[in-house]
Amino acid sequence: MSPKPAPRRFTLERAYEASLEEVWALWTTKDGIEAWWGPEGFDVTVTSIDLRPGGELNYVMTAVRAAEIEFMKQAGMPLATPAKVTFTEVEPMARLGYSTLTDFVPGVEPYDVATLIELKAEGDQVRMRLTFDAMHDDQWTEQARAGHESQLRKLDALLAARRGGRS
Repeated sequence: MSPKPAPRRFTLERAYEASLEEVWALWTTKDGIEAWWGPEGFDVTVTSIDLRPGGELNYVMTAVRAAEIEFMKQAGMPLATPAKVTFTEVEPMARLGYSTLTDFVPGVEPYDVATLIELKAEGDQVRMRLTFDAMHDDQWTEQARAGHESQLRKLDALLAARRGGRS
């Protein structure tokens, strides 16, 4: 039997005029996550967070904008979806790894998708790299990539607003 091939991965990068502590807190605290997590058109409510390898982040993601509500209805998915992230790596101010249980796709067996966030201070900026696994097919992988891009636009806007419009 041949070894299972490594999953395809995708990387998105950003640079922010922010401190490592500020960016880390936005990824790792209830208030931080609720301020920006989830694609545009969705709100997130954190129900629990245990920030350690093997710990979990549990949250509910709710469609709140008309286009996203319509998409969820057409896909046969509920407007509010509970989600669970299991932390695989926690290196404060540097690396955050987690696995997301993908159990919400109609007709697809649940599976995990790995994500790694890497942070690095560079002068007065923080460079962030987000790397994530492809999903079960190209269409869902593209939707996941678009979702990450959308989510990062929310983070970009939040950090820019905190700096008076500069990102």
